[in-house]
Amino acid sequence: MPARARLRSGTVGLEDRDALRVLQTAIDPQAPSDDLIRSIYAHWFAIDTTVRDLFPPDLAHQRAAFGEAMHWVLGELVAQRSQEPVAFLAQLGRDHRKYGVTEAHYETMRRACYAAIRSGLADHWTAAVDEAAVAALSTGIMSGAADAEAGPAWWDGTVLEHHRVSRDIAVVRLRLDRPMPYHPGQYVNVQIPQWPRRWRYLSPAMPSDPDGFIEFHIRSVTGGMVSSTIVGETRPGDRWRMSSPHGALHVDRDGGDVLMVAGSTGLAPLRTLIMDLARFGVNPRVHLFFGARYPCELYDLRTLWEIASTNPWLSVSPVSEYPNDPPWAVDYPDVQPPRGLHVRQTGRLPDVVTRFGGWGDRQIPICGRPEMVRATRAALLAKGAPAGRIQHDPLGA
Repeated sequence: MPARARLRSGTVGLEDRDALRVLQTAIDPQAPSDDLIRSIYAHWFAIDTTVRDLFPPDLAHQRAAFGEAMHWVLGELVAQRSQEPVAFLAQLGRDHRKYGVTEAHYETMRRACYAAIRSGLADHWTAAVDEAAVAALSTGIMSGAADAEAGPAWWDGTVLEHHRVSRDIAVVRLRLDRPMPYHPGQYVNVQIPQWPRRWRYLSPAMPSDPDGFIEFHIRSVTGGMVSSTIVGETRPGDRWRMSSPHGALHVDRDGGDVLMVAGSTGLAPLRTLIMDLARFGVNPRVHLFFGARYPCELYDLRTLWEIASTNPWLSVSPVSEYPNDPPWAVDYPDVQPPRGLHVRQTGRLPDVVTRFGGWGDRQIPICGRPEMVRATRAALLAKGAPAGRIQHDPLGA
C-alpha cells in the first residue's frame, strides 16, 4: 500500500484538526515541553533495553531535534497537508538504517510515544485525541520505507580541505568513497570520528558530484560539541560518515520568480540550488538575501559574485546586523568581493527582507537557524506572502 494511503487508511483521527492541535501543542519546542520529550525516551528505554546503546550519552540534541520534527509533522497534519510529512517520515526510516534500527524498535517507539503523551496530557485526553494519537503515531511509513530501501545505509568519505573562513565558520571539502546522489537543497546526517554516535544534519554546499566530491559549511554554536569540533579540530585525512539525503527544498523553474533568504551557513543549500540553476540558459529571476552578524561573516560573497557576474537572473543582497567588523576579523580572509554586488544592507535579516515588500508573488525558500527562519516566515506572512509559497526544512533538522 502506498505510504500516503497507509497514513490515511482507517485514520479518521487525522481529519480531526482540533484533536491534532492538542497533540501539537503538547509537543511545542517554544513551550516547556522538554519533560514530555524526556518521558518519551524514558518510556522507550524502559520498554526496550536494546535501544539505549543506539544513542549518545547526552540526549539533549536528540530530544530537541525529535521535538522540533514531531511539532512540524503534527502542524502539517493540522493543516491537512500529508504529502511532505509522508516524504519526511519515509526518509527518516531509510536514514535510521545507519543506527541499526529494526522493525521491533519502531513498534516500541510507537508504544512509548503513545504512553508518554497520554500520561502528559492527563485530563486533556479524550476519545478524539486518542484516535488522532493512534493515527499520527503510526510508524508504518518509516519501517516500510526502511524495508523497501535497497541502497547503502551510509557513505564514508575523507576530508581533503578544511578552511577556517571566520572565527566561528569553516568550509570542509571531502571526497566520498562512492558518489552520493542527492537533489539540490537536500541535507544529510553526518558523524565525525571525534564524536561517534552524535549525528548532526549538514547541507551540502554544491550539487551531487559524480566523482564523490562534497562540500559543507559549518558554524560552531554555543554548547555545540560537534559543530565546535568540526570548526576547530577537523583536519585533512579525517574520515566522516553520512546518511542518505533528506529534505524537499527546491526551486520550480516554471513556478515564477524566487526570493531566497539565507542566514549564515544556511547559505549552503541555497547556494547548491543556485549552482544547479546555473546549468540552464533560462531561469526565473532569483534574489538572494544573505545575512550574518558582521560583514566579515558573509564568508562566501566572492563565490556568489562570480556566479552573479555570469548569470543575470541572479541578484544578491548582503545583509549584516552590525555595520562594522569586530577586531578579530583581521585574523581571517577578507570576504568582500569586487565592486558590482548589491550594496550591503544593515539590520536584522527579517526586517531588511520585508523592507522591500511582501514578496507574495515569489517562491520563498528560507534557510538558517530555526529562530531566524521563524522570524522571517512570520515577517513575510505579516506582509501578505502566502504560507504555501514559503519553504523551509523541518526546524529540528
